[in-house]
Amino acid sequence: MVKEYKFSVVIEPAEEGGYFAECPALPGCASQGETYAEAVANIQDAIKGYVASLIAHGDRVPVEEKPHPRRFKVELPVSLTA
Repeated sequence: MVKEYKFSVVIEPAEEGGYFAECPALPGCASQGETYAEAVANIQDAIKGYVASLIAHGDRVPVEEKPHPRRFKVELPVSLTA
């Protein structure tokens, strides 16, 4: 069975260059990239790993009731076999 999850992601320019990405609904889930596209790909991988770990441990996957209000947000579908 495949279930799709959607999370808001905040992506901002990093002080040292490149971009920093985080998923506010998943505490500690963050990544970075040299380019915006690389940051998007990296945070998507981080979200997949985070959600897979929650499922593997029998923990609840958070449901985002409202998208995060900060600028630079994008929604990424994360499909996992559960």
